[in-house]
Amino acid sequence: MNFNWLFTMAWRDSRRSRSRLALFMSSIVLGIAALVGINSFGDNLARSIREQARELLGADLVLSSTQPFDPKLLPALQKLGQTRSDEASFASLVSFPRTQGVRLAQVRALGPGFPYYGDWETQPAAAGAQFRAGQSMGALVDDVLLAQFDARVGDSVKVGSLTVPIVGRVLKTPGQTGFSAAVAPKVFIPKALLDKTGLIRPGSRVQYRTYYRFAPGTDVAATIKPLESKLEASNIDSDTVASRQQSTGRAFQDLTRFLSLVAFVALLLGCVGVASAVNLYVQEKLASVAVLRCLGASGRQALLIYLIQTSGLGLLGAIIGAALGAVVQLVLPQVLGSFLPVTVSVAVSPAAVGLGLLTGLAMAVLFALLPLLAIRRVSPLRVLRASFEEDTATPDPLRGLVLAVVGLFIVGFAYAQTREWKQALGFAAGLLLALGALAGLGLGLRYLLRRYFPAGWSYVARQGLANLFRPQNQTVTLIISLGLGTFLLATLYLTQSLLLSRVQLSASGRQPNLVLFDIQTEQEQGVEQLLAKQHIPVMQRVPIVTMRLAAINRRTVGQLRKDTASGVPLFALTREYRVTYRDTLSASEKLVAGTPPRPAATPGGLPRVSVDANYFQRVKLRLGDTLTFNVQGAPLAVVVGGTREVDWARVQTNFLVVFPTGVLEQAPQFHVILTHVNNNQQLALAQRALVRDFPNVSAIDLGLILQTVDEILSKISFVIRFMAGFSILTGLLVLASSVLISRYQRTRESVLLRTLGASRRQILRITVLEYALLGFLAALAGVLLAGLAAWALAVWVFETPFVSSSLLWLPALVGLVAGLTALIGGLNSRSVLNQPPLAVLRAEG
Repeated sequence: MNFNWLFTMAWRDSRRSRSRLALFMSSIVLGIAALVGINSFGDNLARSIREQARELLGADLVLSSTQPFDPKLLPALQKLGQTRSDEASFASLVSFPRTQGVRLAQVRALGPGFPYYGDWETQPAAAGAQFRAGQSMGALVDDVLLAQFDARVGDSVKVGSLTVPIVGRVLKTPGQTGFSAAVAPKVFIPKALLDKTGLIRPGSRVQYRTYYRFAPGTDVAATIKPLESKLEASNIDSDTVASRQQSTGRAFQDLTRFLSLVAFVALLLGCVGVASAVNLYVQEKLASVAVLRCLGASGRQALLIYLIQTSGLGLLGAIIGAALGAVVQLVLPQVLGSFLPVTVSVAVSPAAVGLGLLTGLAMAVLFALLPLLAIRRVSPLRVLRASFEEDTATPDPLRGLVLAVVGLFIVGFAYAQTREWKQALGFAAGLLLALGALAGLGLGLRYLLRRYFPAGWSYVARQGLANLFRPQNQTVTLIISLGLGTFLLATLYLTQSLLLSRVQLSASGRQPNLVLFDIQTEQEQGVEQLLAKQHIPVMQRVPIVTMRLAAINRRTVGQLRKDTASGVPLFALTREYRVTYRDTLSASEKLVAGTPPRPAATPGGLPRVSVDANYFQRVKLRLGDTLTFNVQGAPLAVVVGGTREVDWARVQTNFLVVFPTGVLEQAPQFHVILTHVNNNQQLALAQRALVRDFPNVSAIDLGLILQTVDEILSKISFVIRFMAGFSILTGLLVLASSVLISRYQRTRESVLLRTLGASRRQILRITVLEYALLGFLAALAGVLLAGLAAWALAVWVFETPFVSSSLLWLPALVGLVAGLTALIGGLNSRSVLNQPPLAVLRAEG
């Protein structure tokens, strides 16, 4: 085969059509830009995490436990590293005497030295250096906390019974994001002042950590390996630079993979536009192909000529998209900045650019092939009979093969991002369902208009509706592209509203909105009397005992962790359990199987506990199994007696495991009280009284949590809206390119209408009506699909009632999309109105 001749013919034939070919190939530019930008950002983020993993941890090794370290282990632990620094971290109410502000904060009592790596940014700068050197006897407070209560350096802060001056404002702590600072603001005090707070008592919830610094080049993992069994037996967790790098990288890799799927949807939309535009282009070129066939060219040669054209411009579009993606990656660190624990260094990733180019080119060629295949079957008879269509009207088996390859490509790409076949197939199935529904709407609309055409309507309305099913119409293409973009945006908003309404519902009415915890047994009566004086009701009181799982059916946690075939998830073996004891189920619980918690049936027997049904399934338990817990050093064996369904959305204390009474009463424990305050003034008075009389008791303001959740969801939704915007813009670009590419057909129809007496105003109204109806139906379909998706998420994922009030703004979105579509259609059709009828009549003559 003479490839030089093929390339020459492709180049010559494209001379009159290059602008239109370039226009429809521009449909894939934004999708490739999003894909390259996200993948480049992911590569840069992974590299930055590798480079800054030591700064994330602030040390070479961190050992942590919820209990003071076993004294028997201390001699071995003290030999580790060159230097070490101890920390005790806990939640507590802190107050600012000058402004009377009170809020729950994370108190970190730090010894000198930490952080060993990374910048601790403070104002003044010397405050952090003095604190690190152990020369400060004041507190460093997060900037967000000082700003909330209008406090400043030089004021004092009260932590428990301790009042210390604020010596510095913390702007940045190694490994802490602005997002985490807003959720859990920190107050740093010297470790030497910890006892003066009076907050550490038996049963208090405290996280003990020791940070180690090793000599450069030390293999930390190998150094602590001989101690692993002893650390595990003492419930001490270890975290090295390598493990922190791995866990942080995995978390943000999931984020970039999700955003890559959103970008892929934009690329897929663009490819739908490519298929539609190439189909129009092929219809115009059928006569030229017939001439080539008469001159001796084969069907395969004719196909290759036009495939070379589309592939070349597809490659050009991919290159432009990759260049634009390099610009997008410069913006993403700013968009995602509050979520990132590291400073991302921006550089072009060759791997991301290569993947974007290959993905974009492959998708463009595959989608262009769908209409191009018809060229193989064009008959030379078309030269003599322009209406000869039997050659391309019959089904082509190769189209099915190309569609199968497109489907496999989508599933393969999704798997490459998620690494889970179920998720990949689910993504592809969901995408296919949405595309099928939108395509079905377009095809159904065309069928209904043909079958039940409203012949009695006005002339403008009849012509506008007729354009939706005339030859070379864009009905299905525009409904798919605009509908899918609207679906993505509306689903995002409805999901955010669903989550917020779930929290708001929990915090409404007379439900508890204030939680007091870390109440010691001897303090319980005094706290209740304090609340009574403030006219605050006690709505629920719950004892809580902390413990860890030691064995399942006499197989220890160590044995289960080594047995990869056991199927027991790691979280169940390593987490700290907070349990309560009672003999009845609460209002948020429903018995699923077995019995509620019951004492031992016989003397010397084992008590029967009730476990959460989801936990029961995930840990692969059976009724009658034996669980052994380590209750702060004392082993306690129990039997799984029943399971219950827990409504975790209810604002009350819920537990994975509930013991019967008569078992844990003598164990070290603390108490939780749930109550309700009517306003912020009553809340402030109660918090100040608690800080004064019971400084170790902490209070959680659920109203503040609601505000924080709102801020979190707003930031997350902004990030996803930013990526969904590529899909919306791609849909509008497909709309514009479809209108421009079909301009030849529109010009011919417009001139014929004007020849028959139609005015320019009537033709403009026909065009606007056509595109307004397309935009309206596409947006309406997208919104309906989004409503179904949000309902499914509410019922099967979040297990909460679907709130229909969030649908109220959707009609405005439908109107906006319809208006934009009509505007673009009208603006792009202006040149059609300027064509003189005589020019077309002469061409037809």
